[in-house]
This record gives sequence, structure tokens and C-alpha cells, in this order.
Amino acid sequence: MRNLRRVVVVGAALAGLRAVQSLRREGFDGDITLIGAEKHTPYNRPPLSKSVLRGDDDVSLPGAEELDDHWLRGRQAVRLRTTDKTVLLDDGSEVGYDGLVIATGARPRSVPGPLDGMHTLRTIEDALALRAELESGAEHLVIIGGGFIGGEVASTARVLGVKVTVVDAGPYPMSRTLGTATGQWLAAHHERNGVELISGVRVSGVRGTKRVTGVTLTDGRNIPADLVVAAAGVTPNTEWLEGSGLALDDGLLCDATLFARGHDDIVAAGDVARWPHEMYDGELVRVEHWSNANDQGGVAAKNLLAGRQDARPYLEVPSFATHVHGARIQTAGLPHLADEAQIVAGSLEEDRFAVAFTRRGVATGAVAVNSPKDWIRLKREITASGGR
Repeated sequence: MRNLRRVVVVGAALAGLRAVQSLRREGFDGDITLIGAEKHTPYNRPPLSKSVLRGDDDVSLPGAEELDDHWLRGRQAVRLRTTDKTVLLDDGSEVGYDGLVIATGARPRSVPGPLDGMHTLRTIEDALALRAELESGAEHLVIIGGGFIGGEVASTARVLGVKVTVVDAGPYPMSRTLGTATGQWLAAHHERNGVELISGVRVSGVRGTKRVTGVTLTDGRNIPADLVVAAAGVTPNTEWLEGSGLALDDGLLCDATLFARGHDDIVAAGDVARWPHEMYDGELVRVEHWSNANDQGGVAAKNLLAGRQDARPYLEVPSFATHVHGARIQTAGLPHLADEAQIVAGSLEEDRFAVAFTRRGVATGAVAVNSPKDWIRLKREITASGGR
């Protein structure tokens, strides 16, 4: 173990929590300072777009109660000085470090013209505010973006009896992540469950004075709405790192062991980290899902303690799962890198199927709908092939 006495973890969500736990589990007995923008104990975010909107406030995250280190709640890092190893906070204070874990995550992209009735969904406060509006009699919800957050919100809102329109820029929702066949199936699945889906266009603006009354699309159409959720992706929280000397490009650029490029005392984990995945010929990836933050936080901290020379590359196969209108959708690997896709189990018509994605004949990704055993099998094949 390296001789580190002060480790600072910036970001108190899942990746940050797992980093702190890993530091202690590996025997680090020095000082740990955890810096988090929210005032809450780290909590589970996947329920925010599902059960929380339906009235269940349980977002407890096992292990969060273990935090007993110096914890700066409600504080944001605003600048990093790598020259003297110092993190500057929004209250003017400074925190020095010997080792630094960056786990600042990402934030939802917003749309022009914020008005009452417009929402994003990232925090527990966001979920509670949206829930209050859904419960107060919202009639027409427009969701900007058909990704997994947009799909889950649409599914939940339909259960609550709200009219839903999803506006998605792609030809089919999540087609890049799920592939064309599953994207087509998902579009039909939305429509069968009462969602109006408008594909191939973007929202150019919102209408209303104090409260939103609708959105305007790039093709000139106006869609009425008394509630709007922006779910068109996220932006990694790297602004505070500008001028630090760290390499930034759609996230913090790291090496395969999650060390920030050119720095032996800084690692990153979670939505903010972008690294070359050795299972995919060094393809730069940034993964925004729960399982990645859960696994990566611990690995990053362990590598920080070991030092770059003894660190191990992060080789987990990316995966995530979601439920949309009762259907379970699971992915593994990186389907968008494939040059061929084939349905290997079930069929689109029976709403149960699995798709294998290959590149030059080698397994690179998998998608399964209501077919968890097939998903497990295909994920094992990806791991065995090394994704290459």
C-alpha cells in the first residue's frame, strides 16, 4: 500500500460511497474527507423514476450508514489545484489531499426557457417535486428524450393515468443502446401502452409565460403540455476541473486503471470517468449506469492505494436493466460497437427475446427483453470473448 495519509473523495453518491468503503476495507487508516453537494446520506437513484413517483420514499442505500469519516455535506468543489494538491470549495475553504477520488457524476441536460412545470430528474428533490405535480392533476406530460429515464417516467406516468408524449431525436427510442430491432419493439411497446411517440425530431423551445403550456418541435409542430420532463441525456460534472491540467473530453479522461491521465495521485469513478476499455480494443467509454458506479468506485479507490504500477485495469462488462410498461429490458457490453445483430432467442412478437451483437464475429453486446436467463448466457459469452 502506498504511503497516503489524506484521501479526499469528491462526490457523495454511489461511486463515492463505494470508494470510501473500499479504502477502509483495504486497510487504509489515514484521513478521509468526503465532499458532497447534497445534504443527504448517499441514496439509491434508480427508484427515483419509478417507485418514488408512485409514493414510495424508500431510497435507502445499504452501507450508507457506515460513513463515519469527515463528511462535508452540502458543499461543492469549485476548483482543483493539482500543483499543491488542493480542492477549493464553494464556501471558500480548501481541502488538501495526498490521494484524490473524483466521483462528481453528471447532471441532466436542460432545455431553453425554464418555466413552472418543467423538470429534470436526478435527485430525490427532483423526484418529489415531479411527484407532487403528477398527484396534483397533471393532464399531459411531455418527456424530452426516450432513453431509460424517459421510458421509466413515461411508464410510471401512464400507471398514474397521465397522458404522455415522448419526443425522441432518434429513429426509435434507445436505438443506439438497444439496436434497431429492440428500438422498433420499444416504440411499439410504448404505443401499445398509450404513449404518443414522436421520433426523429427535437424540441426547439418551450411555450408559456410563467408556467409551461407546450413545446415547439424542430419541424414546427407545437405539442400542448402542462408538465415537461427533460430526459435527453446528461453532462458530466467536470467544470470545476477546468484549468487544473486534467484532460477533459466528455468526462475526465483516465487510463485503463482509472488514474487521471498524467497523474499518479488522482483516480475517477462513475458517470464522470471516461476510460479506454481494454475488452474493446481500448475504446473510450463513459458509462452512466448504477452498476458501473457501484463497481468502479471500489476499484478506483483500491488502485489509488496500490499505485499506478500495481493497479489493475477496470474490465467489468457494462450492463444495465430497466422496466418499461412491465417489460424487463437488460443490456450487457457495448452493442453500438457491433457490425452485426441477431435475435437468438424468442421473438419480437411474443415480447420475449434476446439479441446477440458481434463485431468481426466476436461477441460484443447483448440485449434481452423479458429473457433474463438468455441475458446471463450472452453476458458470459461477452466476458469469455474479451469483447474483442
